[in-house]
Amino acid sequence: MGQSNGGFSAAGLRRLRDVLARHVDSGKIPGLVALVSRGEEAHVEAIGTMRHDGGAPMRRDTIFRMASTSKPVTMAAAMVLLDECRLRLDDPVDAWLPELADRRVLKRIDGPLDDTVPARRPITVRDVLTSTFGLGMDMTALGTPIMGEVFARGLTPNLPVPMPEPDEWMRRLGELPLMCQPGERWQYHISNDLVGVLVARVTGQSFEEFLRERVFGPLGMKDTAFHVPDDQIDRLPPLYAPDPQSGEFLVWDESKGGRWNEPPVFQGGGGGLVSTADDYHAYFRMLLNGGTHRGERILSRPAVELMTTNRLTPEQNAARDALARDSVHISHGQGQHGGWGFGMAVRTYRGDYASVGQFGWDGGSGSATYADPDKQLTGILLTQVGASTPDSMRLIHDFWTTLYQAIED
Repeated sequence: MGQSNGGFSAAGLRRLRDVLARHVDSGKIPGLVALVSRGEEAHVEAIGTMRHDGGAPMRRDTIFRMASTSKPVTMAAAMVLLDECRLRLDDPVDAWLPELADRRVLKRIDGPLDDTVPARRPITVRDVLTSTFGLGMDMTALGTPIMGEVFARGLTPNLPVPMPEPDEWMRRLGELPLMCQPGERWQYHISNDLVGVLVARVTGQSFEEFLRERVFGPLGMKDTAFHVPDDQIDRLPPLYAPDPQSGEFLVWDESKGGRWNEPPVFQGGGGGLVSTADDYHAYFRMLLNGGTHRGERILSRPAVELMTTNRLTPEQNAARDALARDSVHISHGQGQHGGWGFGMAVRTYRGDYASVGQFGWDGGSGSATYADPDKQLTGILLTQVGASTPDSMRLIHDFWTTLYQAIED
């Protein structure tokens, strides 16, 4: 990375590269792309290879499966609609999502599916955007009848059946009782996929069409989409899910002919995007710039502030804290966030090197994307190793430690 500039010390950037290279040299991470900035100029490291057994080197423009780091980006579509008053935070969603009207709620989260009470109130747009509408990937409730039905109906990616097209997905979702009352409890993931259906029904466009028109296009995010076409597939590495016992590199998704080589039936806002480090840098810099990009306004400043500051009460956030505490090897500091905005975590207290106010999220495919308003810092780390072992998460932890130690003011 060379000389000191952009608010980083030369020695700190060398240490950053050395630490990243050490993870690749260990043989546990075939390759990575890291981008850091304290302004518009980005420092990029591309280390290692696309495949675990060698082959083409990682490049700055390598395309990655963003997994749950899709959440902070796809949420921008809903914020555009809030800015234009086509959505209101406290409107019930029934008009656009009638499948979610007149909800029943489980008496106990681990109870039988027919042991329910009426919902105290309708589900609102705010509930959906804050992940508190009443259903989700609740890792504290695995093995319960409701979670079994969530998996069996294909309401989450690839487990154990493919996700259906959006109207059928909504039909299946609407047949289930809620796990808890609307607005009561944060729950992971399903709300972010629900945002995509909501945006499509409000706009009359597909979720991807609207994102491309209002977010990706204006930001120049030319490689961000829900699939990689054949003429670009050589830029997408395989995604590995190493065997937890042996560490063997098992291919979870191949490039050519894999899950992301064709347009999906369901455009998942919770984890469906592919993208590059530079595309994500453009998005997170826009957020740090209060909603503008190169003089063009993408989102209003209040919309950005709403997304990137804590929206949860301590009671709503209790499940998220429990998830981080009880999933140590994948949390790598997530237990230190303290808060959640719209589609992303928010640091509400100083629990590690990161500043209060840092916002962003991580992905199970070995990705991490955050911005820090206090330091005007953006960090993006992308790998092709999923979280089946601690290796990619330890790399992410070390990336953030060395990035923050490289700051020179």
